[in-house]
Amino acid sequence: MYLFEGTVEEAAAATGRPEFYRTCEQRHTALHGTPPGEQEARSWRRSWPALLATLSAAGLGRLRVVLEYALPATGERIDALLVGDLPDGILGVVAVELKQWTHADLDPARPGLVRAGGRIVQHPARQVGGYVRYLQDWVDRKDLPLHAHGVAVLHDAPPALVAALRAASAGGPSGRFPVLGRDDLTAGKGAGELARVLGCDRLAPPAPGRVRALLEAEHRPSTGLLSRVGRMIEGKDAFQLIGDQDVARQQVLHQVARLRHPPAPGQERRRGVVVVTGGPGTGKTVIACRLLADLCAAQRDDPRLLFPSATLTHQIRRTVGDSTRGLVSTFTGTLPSGIGENSVVLVDEAHRARTGPPEQRRGFPIVLGRLLRTAGVTVLFLDERQVISPTEGVTLAEVANFARADGMDFAHIDLTTQFRCNGSRAYHQWVDRLLEPEGRATSWEGSDYDIALASDPDDFTAWVEANNADGRTARICAGFCWPWEPSTALPLLDEVEIRWMGPDGPRVWARPWNYREDESPFDDPSIPGRPYWATDEGGHRQVGCVYTAQGMEYSHNVVVVGDDLVRRDGRWTARPDRSHDTRVNWLTPERYLPYALNTYRVLLTRGTHATRLYSTDPETRKHLEKLLPAGP
Repeated sequence: MYLFEGTVEEAAAATGRPEFYRTCEQRHTALHGTPPGEQEARSWRRSWPALLATLSAAGLGRLRVVLEYALPATGERIDALLVGDLPDGILGVVAVELKQWTHADLDPARPGLVRAGGRIVQHPARQVGGYVRYLQDWVDRKDLPLHAHGVAVLHDAPPALVAALRAASAGGPSGRFPVLGRDDLTAGKGAGELARVLGCDRLAPPAPGRVRALLEAEHRPSTGLLSRVGRMIEGKDAFQLIGDQDVARQQVLHQVARLRHPPAPGQERRRGVVVVTGGPGTGKTVIACRLLADLCAAQRDDPRLLFPSATLTHQIRRTVGDSTRGLVSTFTGTLPSGIGENSVVLVDEAHRARTGPPEQRRGFPIVLGRLLRTAGVTVLFLDERQVISPTEGVTLAEVANFARADGMDFAHIDLTTQFRCNGSRAYHQWVDRLLEPEGRATSWEGSDYDIALASDPDDFTAWVEANNADGRTARICAGFCWPWEPSTALPLLDEVEIRWMGPDGPRVWARPWNYREDESPFDDPSIPGRPYWATDEGGHRQVGCVYTAQGMEYSHNVVVVGDDLVRRDGRWTARPDRSHDTRVNWLTPERYLPYALNTYRVLLTRGTHATRLYSTDPETRKHLEKLLPAGP
């Protein structure tokens, strides 16, 4: 997908006409389902003419240019793609990233990031490098060989800014991609020199049909990419499987192989669905990652691993590397591009996909149904008791009924062995009983997991600090019972506030929620970005909520039960009016209760070695005192 394709000469003439931009805005809406933002549309009017004037001055008017060229597997777009033929006959492409920057902040400790216009973004050379890798990994192949290069064009940038950006990328892989500023683009350099700095001096106008072949090419992972990602995942200790995990992996692979086997003559290949169910800590995410490695190593299919949670997407990409872009992505409200009948799609935490009533048709989620009907094989990893809002959630029975009604092959694999919470099945069973509506748990008698009741916030804070000081990963998480403001201003506000009566009188404990952005604040890298709250240094000084903690684990866990779930008359009582979670606080208490119970079940199963529980409600604390020993 793209907004415009033609020669540089044609594009330069078109950008001088106001109706051209209106046409591009309409095409953007038709292709992507939404109109471009005001800032994006304004950037077209500023950057396209500047780039095309430079290309014209460089004598490159007969090259082809594609504006806003989409990379389906990533959801990203290249601002401009220049296309021509190289002397050896191979198609040559130059990815151009356009910026209107006149000022930006850089930090030597984080050379891959830049703060510009109030946002933290990738260094432009690193961004271009990602585009080039994508083109080589997803488009280049035997029937369409191409050579990709890239350049960042900052047409308004002064020399000092350009020099700082070049220094930040020098010595690393991004140093191969030039950063060009205002002084680099002047026509006074001569056409040949301009073409050289733009990386286009060896390009000739492409032969007829070459550009059309590029634009119509199917984007699919190359065998080199699959092999590389498969080796990287297999080499990570974090993705080693034990016992039932490996049995489940082999069962899934058997189902995939059976479904992908060429049908007998005259038979159509059937699409298939495999559902892997299991509670917290049964290893669903680890199995999904290892299956991706297996499918990559086989190099027979088009594998994808989707996470409804951006937190897990970021964590897996950081663990394995940038090569997973396109193979590993976040599954939200739309079907990822490029998935087809040859795709084997793994969806971890499928219970978190947006599948609520607004997204349903005939009782089944629209986007999930489209995925099942589009992919060759879909593998869903599911835990119904981790559904935490009415905007998400699908059951095993619903998936089975949909698959069979649609003529798909269906298989179910259930995981039972626990690997989190010290492998204690007794603890998981105790949590399940505790968080039934009646809360029928008896006193904790287990010896294979460390669970206790914290007496007050000072008590659990000291416990967290001591464990972090000893090199363990301890975190505090809480129900969504305090305000959550969107501001990212520093210092972080102490929004989570607990008041209690200490031996010397009233006491107040306060901490901030975890940071809102994906990257650390530029002025304080000691605060981890949201996806890394559970793993990075400094996360223990903030409080995580269920949306931050779900899917993650850490060794020592504090769970603060807020006033939205209290113990009254021998059972749990929901108080949605005490919640600040707008996804659920409008529900009636009866409808809110199962989501609250599931939320605290998720939070109570994050700790691999120990958990401390605390309730802000005095009557609920008295009930918990009957069930749990006192901490630390």
